[in-house]
Amino acid sequence: MKPIRVWAVGLSLLLTGAVQAQDTTAKPAQPKPASPFGKLGGFIEKVIQPAASGGSLTSADIATGLKEALRVGIDKGATQASALDGYNKNTLIRILFPPEAQRVESRLRQLGFGNQVDQFVLALNRSAEDAAKKAKPVFFKAITQMSIQDAVGILRGGQDAATQYLRRTTGLQLVTEFTPIIDSTLKKNNATRYYTTLASTYNRLPLVKPVNANLTEYATNKAVDGLFILVAQEEKRIREDPVARVSDILRRVFGSK
Repeated sequence: MKPIRVWAVGLSLLLTGAVQAQDTTAKPAQPKPASPFGKLGGFIEKVIQPAASGGSLTSADIATGLKEALRVGIDKGATQASALDGYNKNTLIRILFPPEAQRVESRLRQLGFGNQVDQFVLALNRSAEDAAKKAKPVFFKAITQMSIQDAVGILRGGQDAATQYLRRTTGLQLVTEFTPIIDSTLKKNNATRYYTTLASTYNRLPLVKPVNANLTEYATNKAVDGLFILVAQEEKRIREDPVARVSDILRRVFGSK
């Protein structure tokens, strides 16, 4: 065998052996670690990429998308709550007897006052439905005041982070707005009269502890709580369900995961 040919064969064997050695020692590819930001992590990571990478969303996009998501959720949640039977026939938010007066309900039903009890509960929920009509302007004002930092914090939060932001920024104002409406509607729907009659009937029974719940305060707080439950449901849908993203900005923001 000629020297050149022998040298070529040897070099080929040497290179083959080196490649094989390299293959046997190579570590398997490691899976990409999960995002620390949860289900919206992909979106966060895309946002913080340099703009030169193309397709990145700006901080303004984040804020715009979240504000739009909140508007959609608020509109649907408040509309649902303020509709006829929006509270009364929704088991998640239906307002029942105050906890301290539930023994009144049980006892009065036993004594044959079930119809009066039902009328009272219906009037409670009708008052909440009336008050919910005033919620949208309060919510929308809070949205306009949301900062970009607020928006990024919401994206890094849980499934109801936007709803919790609204609760922090509008909760007290909603209570203030709802209280006179609830009070007026309770009187209009005779809930106050029903409750006074029921409580008086119960308090006349022997060996019972008298009840004196603040009906307006109770109904107001329950009405506000129910509204936030509905808004949280809509927020969760927009985060998880592509069909719920009804505008281009929502598809861009919440579809970039």
